[in-house]
Amino acid sequence: MDLELVRENVSKAVEELLAVAPVKPGQILVVGCSTSEIAGGRIGKSSSMEIADAVVKGIFNVIPEHEVSLAAQCCEHLNRALVVEEEVAERYNLEIVSVVPVMNAGGAFAATVRENMKNPVVVEHIKGHFGLDIGDTLIGMHIKHVAVPVRLTLNKIGQAHLTAARYRPKLIGGARAVIVESFGKNPC
Repeated sequence: MDLELVRENVSKAVEELLAVAPVKPGQILVVGCSTSEIAGGRIGKSSSMEIADAVVKGIFNVIPEHEVSLAAQCCEHLNRALVVEEEVAERYNLEIVSVVPVMNAGGAFAATVRENMKNPVVVEHIKGHFGLDIGDTLIGMHIKHVAVPVRLTLNKIGQAHLTAARYRPKLIGGARAVIVESFGKNPC
């Protein structure tokens, strides 16, 4: 496995995703990642801290310049809880839970993100503004309504399927409503 290529591809995917929609400082990027799937295995069966490290470096290589906060989704064993910086939990009034993600309960990715954050905490729920799903980890439950798929130039990281999403505000009010199209070029 070419870990440098994994890092580069993750950085590219994050850049492309954040280029699609207007990004405001403090918004949340939700990332779910199966290192097993990146390596060509089945989700949760062959986790790799080395692959997780490459993915985390790829993300942290990009998000500071956009002033976006990372929410790293844990695996199913922790009910897909998320690792965030404590200040993110405070800013968004998120309830903190008492758990420490590790490789076999939380996943290599979430454990590695936790090691690389200044003041990490775990929260059960979040509503992020953007999302990257590396390996079909089902991040949709953590994206604000309405989630809109984003087509990136990459559709895989290693052997893992890559899905990207952003949110847009709901269009409500029916035919008589006036819709303000200030949220990107195409609200749908």
